[in-house]
Amino acid sequence: MSQRSSAINLSRRRLVQSAALGAACLGLPALSRAQSGPVIRIGFWPVAAGLPFYAAVEKGYFKEAGLNVEPQKFAGAQQVMEAMLAGRSDGSANGTGSANLAIGEIASPGLFKIFASNPSNAQYVLDEFIVAKDSPVKSIADLKGKKVGSGPGIQNATLARTVLERAGATGATVVELAISQHVAAVAAGQLDACYTLEPTGTVGRLNGTTRVLEAGVIAKYVLGDPMAPWFGGSASLTTAFLKKYPEESKRFIQAYARGIDLVRKHPEEARQYMKGYTAIEGPMTQEVPLAAYTLYNEFTDSDVQYFQKFFDLFADKGVFAQKVDVASMLYKG
Repeated sequence: MSQRSSAINLSRRRLVQSAALGAACLGLPALSRAQSGPVIRIGFWPVAAGLPFYAAVEKGYFKEAGLNVEPQKFAGAQQVMEAMLAGRSDGSANGTGSANLAIGEIASPGLFKIFASNPSNAQYVLDEFIVAKDSPVKSIADLKGKKVGSGPGIQNATLARTVLERAGATGATVVELAISQHVAAVAAGQLDACYTLEPTGTVGRLNGTTRVLEAGVIAKYVLGDPMAPWFGGSASLTTAFLKKYPEESKRFIQAYARGIDLVRKHPEEARQYMKGYTAIEGPMTQEVPLAAYTLYNEFTDSDVQYFQKFFDLFADKGVFAQKVDVASMLYKG
């Protein structure tokens, strides 16, 4: 090959390389922002209430905001809190027990800030008691002296005992059990009933083995009004993350809020994103009740009072070593 041909080929290669580099640079700002920023580790418990988070991940809202979000699945809300306490998670998705978070707050004051919560009641159903389809039990009071299951963790067990007590079911024994096993345990007669969370009631109804005895029980028996908002689960970011990455935190909350907006305005579209994150799939995605959602800038004084009443129960029961102030735990923007 002549020197002239070699020079031409070298020039062409350099031109091609320069063009490729230039084309890559056109998309570099958003890409580098996503890759160079922190990995945001968000713990979630696989329940229906986490839908805004699942949707935000699957719809690409976090990626569009230039964020690298890593969903972390845990067996229970307590494990989510413990991961935040240990610095292994940067936040929690909706559905993570608020009382579990409060225990983390007591252990490490100022650990996190709640930026969204998922209130439920008799209309927006999350909490419920289930019994076998053909069970003779007609009310919670009929569970006197019976063996009743609850989800794992201090929040679930305490609430189950409180509802049983206030509904007149004295002498009932509460057994903690993974929520995924509630339907099978009740259907097999191992438990007389379960205090559980959706989608459990829907699963049992669709497979014809269990029925919902009563829903919205925390609003009724703990807060004193079936339509009161029970802020049983919350989404949060750790204070350490908020301080270290203030800009990324704002973008994360904005992207998460898009997930909430999708659930509110287009619930039928959002429902599909439960698949892969929960045990909900197929026709069940259209059947399971959806929780409501309240963002940090939407809380009313009444909301905060009901939230505080919920926390005060745990202080009164001796579960919390001290009273926890809800207002101090809310994200201020």
